[in-house]
Amino acid sequence: MSCEAVAAASMLWLASWSGASDAAPPAPAVAMAPASPLVSEPLFADIIARAGRLRAEVLDWKGKPLPAPEFAAFKGQLGELAALDMKGHVTLKERGTDGDLKCILRGISEDLPLKLKAVEEAANPSARDAALTDLAYLLNDNVEVITAPPAPPV
Repeated sequence: MSCEAVAAASMLWLASWSGASDAAPPAPAVAMAPASPLVSEPLFADIIARAGRLRAEVLDWKGKPLPAPEFAAFKGQLGELAALDMKGHVTLKERGTDGDLKCILRGISEDLPLKLKAVEEAANPSARDAALTDLAYLLNDNVEVITAPPAPPV
């Protein structure tokens, strides 16, 4: 058989397998897991919004000197966020919630002042940027642990 004949036979054979009825269904879109029901509660929505705003400020300060008046306000806002995280911990504990979130919120509440102290005590701009990065990660975690869909019990 010539090459043209083999190619034509192959095309006909392959075409017979590409019928609409035999075609695989289109791949489903990636299903987004439902967000945690906590995101609609005012306390947790406030924590998410504050942590997101503060994270944006922190990232904006990287590579720059800290602006004194804005940083003073930031410190107060970070303290308020830490208090809200502790309130979230207490709220979940009072509900009898058996899960990691209440413990994570307590840990974030305790870690925020430590990360802030590291930023303030950084010996040089490089160390300050590293401390700001750590603080930004913690603020991002603060958002993600609340918005994450509930995990099945273990």
